[in-house]
Amino acid sequence: MRLRQAFLFFCGCSLSYMASSATFSDVLESQLYDVQIVDCRDSNFYNGWPERGQTAGGHIPGAVNFDAHWVDMMSADELKQLIDNKSLIKEHHTFLYCAVDRATQLKTALVKQGFQSVEVIDQPLAQYQGELVALPRYQNLVPAWWVNDVIQGKKVQHAPSKNYTLLEVAWGPATKYLWAHIPGAQYVNTNDIESKPWWNRVSNQQLEVLVNSLGIEYDSTVILYGRENMAAARLANILMYAGVQDVRLLNGGWQSWEAGGYKTAMMSPDVSMSRSFGKTIPANPNYILDLPEAKALLTLPQDQQSLVSIRTLAEFNGETSGYDYIQSKGHIPGAKWGHAGSDAFHLEDFRNPDQTMRSADEITQFWHESNIEPQQQVSFFCGTGWRASEVFFDAYVMGWENISVYDGGWYQWAGK
Repeated sequence: MRLRQAFLFFCGCSLSYMASSATFSDVLESQLYDVQIVDCRDSNFYNGWPERGQTAGGHIPGAVNFDAHWVDMMSADELKQLIDNKSLIKEHHTFLYCAVDRATQLKTALVKQGFQSVEVIDQPLAQYQGELVALPRYQNLVPAWWVNDVIQGKKVQHAPSKNYTLLEVAWGPATKYLWAHIPGAQYVNTNDIESKPWWNRVSNQQLEVLVNSLGIEYDSTVILYGRENMAAARLANILMYAGVQDVRLLNGGWQSWEAGGYKTAMMSPDVSMSRSFGKTIPANPNYILDLPEAKALLTLPQDQQSLVSIRTLAEFNGETSGYDYIQSKGHIPGAKWGHAGSDAFHLEDFRNPDQTMRSADEITQFWHESNIEPQQQVSFFCGTGWRASEVFFDAYVMGWENISVYDGGWYQWAGK
């Protein structure tokens, strides 16, 4: 994570909070060791996108992202679980900052959960005088409102570098896409980017034909989304491998577009965009490892590499393969468990309740516990590549450099 302007430190002794609201100065002056700050804004602003009318985004160092809108999506038990997942402590002095009405709603929910001292900061973040922290590549994980502005031709921050291509990605026929999609989006079936027997990426020649037919040039911008964003992330990884310099992923996927109430279109757009990609594929072969390279990675010392299993703990422990077409159970010797979700088709450990990307601080923490570190050579894998690709993209926007997807995953490893 990068700094935008001095870290906020808390130390000292106890203090009683009686006021119903607070300011950023109150937080700065409190000097408490038992203070926790909650950023209750949209996670896109937390990640680094500036709010409307602002030039800089990000969050207060150490702040926990807990969008107040999530309260409406959860039961009391689910809220309790989310509080536990975010390591919020009920006995600590808790400051909330976002729109006052939303912060007040979250305060009420937290008090019902047993929080003893919760205050709402009644100032916009623009009045905070300390440093803000943002994801190093937050601009690659785009909000729905940014996509909407782009397709309407409005001026946006981090605008597409040249022309742009908007793609919806899913497996199988375009049934849902034809009924409703983001205006201007073309459809990509993952059968066109993966091949049997292991569902690895298609050949470089096939990939070149595909990107040319979609009108993608290596120095253009590609914006991706999916009903299940893992599919879009799978294509993101493959396009980055091919050499596309500017790949964006819609944070929260199709769900975030629907939640924003934006217009949709029916049927396929009348697009004739065939262009030459402009580079030999792959321009970035380091973004995907094949089986021999994955084996070679494991020969490095443990503190220099991580082959990271993005599979459920039950899959990792050999209780299930996760798929009806994969018979073998277990895990790759030497692989590290990197968290995943409830089954092979979910990634709850990496997502917020609204399906946006989870806080980078929280991801970094559970990876650190498994000796998965940013300075290592890190390759992610799952069953066949979808889950690993989404987590690869998370690591990419977090600023991790030496990262890849081991394409064959458990399926090919066990099959060989």
